[in-house]
Order: sequence, then structure tokens, then C-alpha cells
Amino acid sequence: MTAWLSVLVPLLVMFFALGMERVESRLRDATMPQDELDEMLERPRPEEVRAMFRQGTARALELFRLRNRRPGKRKPASESKIAS
Repeated sequence: MTAWLSVLVPLLVMFFALGMERVESRLRDATMPQDELDEMLERPRPEEVRAMFRQGTARALELFRLRNRRPGKRKPASESKIAS
């Protein structure tokens, strides 16, 4: 019985580690870049915050990118003072 346990336990640990590595790789691919997340959290809009809590960060990031891509967007007053 001890011989079976000494073979079975390392195999179970190895399979568990391989499974966790697959989960980690999926999570790593699903995360957003840190600089975009920081920028989005500095100046959030109500619809982005609502989307983050209801639909996840992917939808909130999509709204943030759409906001930054708009052609006629204005800079906040604090940024325009720094640029002058």
C-alpha cells in the first residue's frame, strides 16, 4: 500500500500542476495591459464603471478604447495647462 501511495501522490501532484498551468495561461491571455488599466481607472466614466461591474473588464476596456478613438475628443483642463 505504501508503494502505491509513493507512486500515486507524485503523479497526482504532476497532473494538478499541469492543469493549473493551463488555467494560468488562459488567465494571462485574458488580462488587459497594465498601462491601459491604470489610465482607465484614473478618469473613469459612469458607463465604463457600470460595464466593468456588470460585464467584466473586457467590455469596460472596449468602451474606454472607443472613447479614446473618437476624433473630436477634448483634453481635460489639467492636461491642456501642462501642455501650454
